Amino acid sequence: MQEGPHVHESVLNSPDVIVITGMSGAGRTEAMHTFEDLGYYVIDNLPPSLILAVAQMGGLSSGVGRHLAVVCDLRSQGLFEELDNALEALEAHEFSYGILFLEASDEALLSRYALNRRPHPIAREGETTIDAIRRERFHLQGMRDRATLTIDTTSLKPKQLRSRLLSEFTHLTEQQLMEVHVFSFGYKYGMPEEADIIIDVRFLPNPYWDPSMRPLTGRDPLVRDFVIDHPQTQVFLDRWTSLLDAVMPGYVAEGKSRLSVGVGCSGGQHRSVAIAEATATYLLKEGYHVLTSHRDLARAERKAT
Repeated sequence: MQEGPHVHESVLNSPDVIVITGMSGAGRTEAMHTFEDLGYYVIDNLPPSLILAVAQMGGLSSGVGRHLAVVCDLRSQGLFEELDNALEALEAHEFSYGILFLEASDEALLSRYALNRRPHPIAREGETTIDAIRRERFHLQGMRDRATLTIDTTSLKPKQLRSRLLSEFTHLTEQQLMEVHVFSFGYKYGMPEEADIIIDVRFLPNPYWDPSMRPLTGRDPLVRDFVIDHPQTQVFLDRWTSLLDAVMPGYVAEGKSRLSVGVGCSGGQHRSVAIAEATATYLLKEGYHVLTSHRDLARAERKAT
């Protein structure tokens, strides 16, 4: 980590504003995605003169808004002439900030541009890619010198860069950062449009056939206990949680930021709701960030009234 003379003291872990800059092709896009997963409001190629205004509009000054990450680079004319003033304005309004500088060797950058077959964003007409890289590096030297954190991505894969950024800017693990959406649904209303994992629980005993439970839902204790306490369900839950234990770490290691788990039964009212709730409770206990919803529950409840 390198600190410059003009940087606010409180910059790492959760600064209000992160300025992402550095060499084109050094990983700025991956950095943007990582900060989005951390809850930052991310803007690419924002003119520095607008940083303070965007931070204020985002509610940062009130203490309830999202933090801001902005990409500033040589695509903006007059970038660094304006950036000093922008950072001074942030300090004057008591915003914490940091400057993240991403770099890589000329050879690595040249190889990446050859691989994706895209022109260098600041290359002039008739200019070679390597000349554009060297010119960009020359103009960015002053910003590199004052960066709060400089990361050389020459030998880093995107997932490794993500892990490095997470280690610098949050105390949460990648498991805690992965958003797991567990939802129930009814097959009679159609398959879910998006789901990474789907489990069909129509084989479990159905409370629908008991008149006393028919108008209830899987959230009601009578139905929940009927479903969860049944010996067949207990065997299933033992195998189901073992499956989750096996696959969830793989999704985390892959760097997946969002995972959806669909639990389906006939109408989306009884069994799927109870099992979805039990699944969410288990994943929460295991340290995952879990959101729960029931796609067809309102529809089923309306039929019951």
